[in-house]
Amino acid sequence: MSNANRKQVAHQIIDKLPDDATFDDMMRELYEHQAIERGLADSDAGRVTDNKDIRAQYGLPE
Repeated sequence: MSNANRKQVAHQIIDKLPDDATFDDMMRELYEHQAIERGLADSDAGRVTDNKDIRAQYGLPE
């Protein structure tokens, strides 16, 4: 995503916040959006680990 597109997305996210939103609210929304975008990019690129494998790695029940 280009810097211009990132800026547009940030404006859209901020514009959806209520008028009494804090800077913490704004930062949380931006961070959550970034985390989701990164997760989707990892998934699209095949950088995923099956839930079953993670549970086995940590000795958790299926």
